[in-house]
Amino acid sequence: MSYELLIEKSALKFLQSLPKKSKRILKKYLEILKEDPYPGSRGDKKRLRGIDIDGEVYRMHVGRSYTLFYKVEHDRVKIMSMLTIEEAHKRYGRL
Repeated sequence: MSYELLIEKSALKFLQSLPKKSKRILKKYLEILKEDPYPGSRGDKKRLRGIDIDGEVYRMHVGRSYTLFYKVEHDRVKIMSMLTIEEAHKRYGRL
């Protein structure tokens, strides 16, 4: 099954601000989420608990540089935010 990928404006703006190499790497990981957004297979994905957002929230580390926060809604993956790992730790603690 393939999932539709939706990206919040702020996450898209972050992605567009990155150097070419980082964009290419992040896009590769977004393709992984389109194929399988759940933990247990390709990528460092984890279901999060205790984040103050409605519904089930997941995070995916991209290398040791970036973190994606997303939700899976039916046949869609909604990217809520893309942050550096350092910024993610500041905002949400070590998840």
